[in-house]
Amino acid sequence: MNAPIETCAPGQSASQAAAPSTPAPDLAAIKTRQQATWASGNYAVVGTTLQIVGEMLAEAADVCAGERVLDVAAGNGNATLAAARRFAEVTSTDYVPHLLDKGAARAEAEGLAVNFQVADVEALPFADGSFDVALSTFGAMFAPDHDRTAGELLRVVRPGGRIGFAAWTPEGFIGQLFRLVGSHVPPPAGLRSPVKWGDEPYVVALFGPHADDIRCIRRTFNFRYRSPEHWIEVFRNYYGPTHKAFAALDGDGQARFHADLLHLLGSLDVGGPGSLVVPGEYLEVVITRQ
Repeated sequence: MNAPIETCAPGQSASQAAAPSTPAPDLAAIKTRQQATWASGNYAVVGTTLQIVGEMLAEAADVCAGERVLDVAAGNGNATLAAARRFAEVTSTDYVPHLLDKGAARAEAEGLAVNFQVADVEALPFADGSFDVALSTFGAMFAPDHDRTAGELLRVVRPGGRIGFAAWTPEGFIGQLFRLVGSHVPPPAGLRSPVKWGDEPYVVALFGPHADDIRCIRRTFNFRYRSPEHWIEVFRNYYGPTHKAFAALDGDGQARFHADLLHLLGSLDVGGPGSLVVPGEYLEVVITRQ
């Protein structure tokens, strides 16, 4: 069951966002590796299962016909399609071209008019205030420079416009998955975790000084697969972070990782015999820009 809606009043400065105590990581090099990670496998196989999140986000952000909407780190276009179905004027961006190709194919199949453009969320090629709404479903959270990403989202949205995003929470299934992946294949030192975007106080620290309102609600997406083994098969083959983690390990390491994944999935499974249902908590955020 979803938690009741919360209103996060701006109250922290951006400097209160958790900062790494170790030397600053090479964010440019990290981004290059991230691009390779998300270009590996075939994220669209997993991404299309998350379409309901895009639809709910478009409703939460009150996307209306004729509004200029930007989808950043759009992947295969879940928020893009949701906004276009509401007759908004949508620009869909990602820094992995073949993911945009997947989104374009989906839009064409539905007869939706969408502008697709390769772009990095940390350096968006749009003028200040170009959009009424900016959206992101499990995308912007993965950019390595959190402050710059938040700044770009604020910059390209007009005063009074909205920023809406969905981010996995630290406590939820994907937050636990990322910690498990990191225990087998450690992330770069000093890099802030993407699931910080799923923490309400952190969101307020990033956006609060430039927001008139920040509304947060914790929601649940259920991962539904045939079995734990089926989930591992899909995520090993198609989901960039787990695909790359398996590839980085030797045979023994892969076996240990596989066993740990089975344990995690089994501990969270609420499905009956013959299926797997794992609740994945995420934070839905809608920010009204000053």
